[in-house]
Amino acid sequence: MDMQIEGLRVLVTAGAGGIGLEVARAFVREGARVYVCDVDQQALAALAKSDPVIGATSCDVADRAQVAVLFEKALDFLGGLDVLVNNAGIAGPTARTEDVTPEDWDRCINVCLTSQYNCARLAIPLLRQSRNASIINLSSAAGKNGFAMRSPYAAAKWGVIGFTKSLAIELGDEGIRVNAILPGLVAGDRIRRVLEAKAQQYGRSFKEVEAQAFAYTSIKEYILPQQLADQMVFLASPRGRTISGQAISIDGDTKMLM
Repeated sequence: MDMQIEGLRVLVTAGAGGIGLEVARAFVREGARVYVCDVDQQALAALAKSDPVIGATSCDVADRAQVAVLFEKALDFLGGLDVLVNNAGIAGPTARTEDVTPEDWDRCINVCLTSQYNCARLAIPLLRQSRNASIINLSSAAGKNGFAMRSPYAAAKWGVIGFTKSLAIELGDEGIRVNAILPGLVAGDRIRRVLEAKAQQYGRSFKEVEAQAFAYTSIKEYILPQQLADQMVFLASPRGRTISGQAISIDGDTKMLM
């Protein structure tokens, strides 16, 4: 299927590894031009060797000064902007709320939620100049179900949905669509670390905690990053031109996160 995005100019945060890298590569395969940022220096170095067509720089998107530099570099590389993918996020602490330190709370909210504002506020003036403009924000199944022992993460991801819907209303008259993706248990190191931390907190084995997580899903398998990337490419293409303000779950029908 031709997604009709040849030459589309795309910025992906946290795009040197994991979900972000899969998203960046998916756009490139369809002929888009892609720029990414990341805080992982090793991942950035590996990306420069494996995917030299993708522009990249180091940036902590929770830091507004660094985000300003990121947009200068991205604009220089891309020559404009059609799509912002707010992918950056961290797992945050695994603990009961009263045991979460203020520093850990603030860091999780800043990276998972405030960073999306930091990038969107600079992206919107650029997107107004595009004929196919969209913002795609990463939320989570935790953003609709909550997540025990992960309150900072769940709070941030709930916030992403509210931010997405508000932006969609604000920008709809200008033809800029805004959507959120809500992944479930995505295969990779991050969910493995999360489940390991849960197992330690509950005094159970990894297998027990993993089985409990899947007990509340209809489809009992991990989500692949490629599935998320495919959905984002569709949303950013002309085929997704009337889809906006949506919180799209790709989570195997997750009913609860424990």
